[in-house]
Amino acid sequence: MLPAQRHARIVQRLHEDGFVEIAELSAHLGVDRSTVRRDLEALELRGLVRRTRGGAFPGPASGEKDIPYEVKRIEHISEKQALGAFAASLVQESEAVLLDSGSTTFEIARALRNRTNISVVTNDLNVAMCLADAPGIQLIVTGGILLESVYTLVGPRTIEELRELHVDRAFLGADAIHHEAGITNVTFVEVEVKRAMMAAARQVVVVADSSKFEHRALASVCGLDDVDLIITDDALDQSLRPRYGERLHCVVTSDKNTEAAVVDAARWALRPRSAHVVSG
Repeated sequence: MLPAQRHARIVQRLHEDGFVEIAELSAHLGVDRSTVRRDLEALELRGLVRRTRGGAFPGPASGEKDIPYEVKRIEHISEKQALGAFAASLVQESEAVLLDSGSTTFEIARALRNRTNISVVTNDLNVAMCLADAPGIQLIVTGGILLESVYTLVGPRTIEELRELHVDRAFLGADAIHHEAGITNVTFVEVEVKRAMMAAARQVVVVADSSKFEHRALASVCGLDDVDLIITDDALDQSLRPRYGERLHCVVTSDKNTEAAVVDAARWALRPRSAHVVSG
């Protein structure tokens, strides 16, 4: 197991349990305790954990800073790939879409690579690199200030540019989703960017794996009524699903390429429009 994979599992375990002993992590990861201690030391330097005698607590990154991209990317990867495939299936020829920053929207970008005659706007450098050599896609990258740990462009320049655009769909990631608190984020700096993306789109789609549900993060992005569609995986507890109403769609992760998925996607089709991106 690679260090980044161990780090992701440690962070996930701490989010679930609040405190984990080194001995438990050693058994869980199948490595010796000295390796766990080195992993915890590396994660503490990033603010992701707070070490204590014999174990660790979640660090300030769980409530105030964003988790580094390399950790996010391998968490729930199979679910994110399925969500990305379904979300990409919504996009029709000649549409213009916004892709928010994040590891789940990156999977949407991967699923769009072979598409033609579409426009993609993004503030995520990883998404941009994924689509940079896709010949059938018109790629537009916003300006802004770089958040290095997550390769995201933010700030007044980003918001100003987004306000000049009109697109068909905005695909947003979420740090947390709650039936009362709505969509929330661990940092304030990305909130206004997400809101500008929402304002630019005819349809707002939130894409997040089921581990994000019934949690609240620090900064409020929007209420559920501001979202047209929420896409998640079918691991979401059945008892929680009614709280999110008809806007919720659960993807069967093992069937991400089936005809049934295409039929489901047709439900969320938009009326045709003639142009890609319209400024002003």
